[in-house]
Amino acid sequence: MLAGSTGDARAQEVRREFAELHMGVAVRIELYAPDDATARTAARAAYARIAELEDIMSDYRAESEVRRLAERPDAAVPVSEPLFVVLTRALELARLSDGAFDPTVAPFVALWRRARRTGRLPSRAELDAAARRVGWRKVRADSVTRSIRLDTAGMGLDLGGIAKGYILDQALLVLGRHGVTRALIQAGGDIVVGDPPPGRAGWRVAVPGGGEAVRGRAGALAHAALSLSGDTEQYVIVAGVRYSHVVDPRTGVGLTSRRQAAVVAEDGLTADGLATALTVLDDARGAELLHAYPGVVAEVRRVP
Repeated sequence: MLAGSTGDARAQEVRREFAELHMGVAVRIELYAPDDATARTAARAAYARIAELEDIMSDYRAESEVRRLAERPDAAVPVSEPLFVVLTRALELARLSDGAFDPTVAPFVALWRRARRTGRLPSRAELDAAARRVGWRKVRADSVTRSIRLDTAGMGLDLGGIAKGYILDQALLVLGRHGVTRALIQAGGDIVVGDPPPGRAGWRVAVPGGGEAVRGRAGALAHAALSLSGDTEQYVIVAGVRYSHVVDPRTGVGLTSRRQAAVVAEDGLTADGLATALTVLDDARGAELLHAYPGVVAEVRRVP
């Protein structure tokens, strides 16, 4: 009787949607809560956590923790737990992908951000100079002291290909602490979900162009994350060649092969990082990488 009463109460939860601008995109929260006050309180807390983590990990913000860390090369710098978690996972993915994913890619990214503004490609000398400041093996992580050391002056960290997934994971946890477990959070191509909506097996998420495996999982998504990565919007065309905003850390050059990856994993941190790496890797190497992540569903397609 009590179990039935609980089910009836949850079936009557109110559905609410919220949106705020964070991480350069609209972050949308869709949730079910016992009442409107609970929904609003939970959403406010989730957005506050997103803002807090963005202050830690954004390479666009001069006072962010990740930017301040780069200002102290060759020193073991104690860092916050969120930054340590994301960086160590990023370094693990860099190792497994043979550098196709690399959190130290910031010097290359800076050159390609300029290229998008000016329409001028980086020179060979500029790429060579940046390459001397890039390389995941130049980062030392110490779990005992929770510290990070960058071995080379002028290095920079860019967590844009992995941090968003972690931030959404954390926002979902905050919703749960406020009694909201039926929720979906979306920021650009990254989605995390908790319990499904009342009366359904999962959240229905559309994946345009997705194959059967990903569409099947996305059609009933629960306690999981979906990430899409590709170059559909940000790119520069120079001399008739289309260069993506996604930079191959191994060459320093924006991708010219139009590839889009879709990944479904148990958490946003995993899905976001893998989607980025799979966009860079060729099909054979991407398949090898996925062997290290059992349970993940992923697809990569070429865009005409």
